Amino acid sequence: MNDDTQSTPVTAERGRALSADCPSRRLLGDITSKWGVLVLVSLHGGPRRWSELLRGIGGISEKMLAQTLRTLEGDGIVLRRARPVVPPHVEYRLTDAGREVTDLLLPLLDWAETHVPLAVGRDGSPAGEG
Repeated sequence: MNDDTQSTPVTAERGRALSADCPSRRLLGDITSKWGVLVLVSLHGGPRRWSELLRGIGGISEKMLAQTLRTLEGDGIVLRRARPVVPPHVEYRLTDAGREVTDLLLPLLDWAETHVPLAVGRDGSPAGEG
């Protein structure tokens, strides 16, 4: 038995993400979707209002922002807080699980930003097309 097996307990579900019927795949897809990652990273700095998220995430539509927030809220990663005032005041923030997963995503985002030259050819086209 190797050291990895002894130090890391393996649950019944762990390692099944490659299986088509693994329930973790939906959650993984929600978190790592194009807009999911960007919404989570935007909320990492603290609670944000709808308009702040819409302005802060370049290229996201109102429809996609609403859909992404609803999905992440349903996953227990984002918390929506509506205050009963006029005009409505709604804030979104990360839950503990949301902070945990976003802390894992930030190094990935840093890596992607650092390695853009690998993905983009000299003429600005995707690598392999230029």
